[in-house]
Amino acid sequence: MIYTMTLNPAVDRELTVSTIEYDTVLRAISWQTDCGGKGFNVSRMLRSMGMGSCALGFVGGKSGEILHEGLHALEIETDFVWVEGETRTNISIVTTNHDHYLKVNEPGPEISSARQRELLEKMRNLIRAGDWWVLAGSLPPGVDETIYGEMIQIIEAGGAHAILDTSGPALAYGCQAGAYLVKPNAEEAEKLTGVSVQSSEDAVEAARHIHQMGVGAVIISMGKSGALLSAEEKNWLAAAPAVEESNPIGAGDSLVGGVVWALSSGFAVEEALKWGVACGAASASMDGTTVGGPELVRELYQQVVIEELG
Repeated sequence: MIYTMTLNPAVDRELTVSTIEYDTVLRAISWQTDCGGKGFNVSRMLRSMGMGSCALGFVGGKSGEILHEGLHALEIETDFVWVEGETRTNISIVTTNHDHYLKVNEPGPEISSARQRELLEKMRNLIRAGDWWVLAGSLPPGVDETIYGEMIQIIEAGGAHAILDTSGPALAYGCQAGAYLVKPNAEEAEKLTGVSVQSSEDAVEAARHIHQMGVGAVIISMGKSGALLSAEEKNWLAAAPAVEESNPIGAGDSLVGGVVWALSSGFAVEEALKWGVACGAASASMDGTTVGGPELVRELYQQVVIEELG
């Protein structure tokens, strides 16, 4: 079973405009609303690839109901902890030719210690050996930066595997807790390790520092430059296939979705990287936060070039 954890989800609303200008009224040409949050995006990518998952996290208010209904409409199972307050709404404004975008994220509702304990107890009851857990996204107000580390300890103690995609101190604590795999982007890896990631050699060095923190496998995503995987004392670089980029927001989440889909299907870790890069590229070519379909993913998978680095 695959579980995705989104502690600070959102209703994502995207508005398309002809051009982005300041200090004036912008008129939307089109708009769409999606279930937002990094873990939810992973669940959506898994569903697109024909694999089920269960989405967990905190939701509240009318926006929480929208997410609950939206995920069920996508045939994604949920097991939420409902909280006081309103789940946040995030706004994206993109231009029709996709050369510029603005994104504004709300902070999210305050989460009480009682609701946090409820979620951790829910995890303990769900964990089974061999399961995969994807912990992804920012933390809502009231949640301590150590919570992902605590979750990883629970997951690993239960014989399951934890994949972490977050940033800042929450990423550092998660690494120290011994996550099976972490996926920072180049900027997040630099902030975590102090290594400026400008090349594949830099990414290898940053990954080495992350391994020393207690992590088994590291994927550092580098946008159009592809992604580096460091695992099993080897390093691989996967070049992203060329696509007409529509909206890069959420592409990293699709990469994680492709990786966990491949790992849970029994693929070797380097093959999982190829599938992840293909899923990320497919989603980057879609409007809004729509994820790529399986036909497009398989087409792009054939174009991913991967090489083992010395």
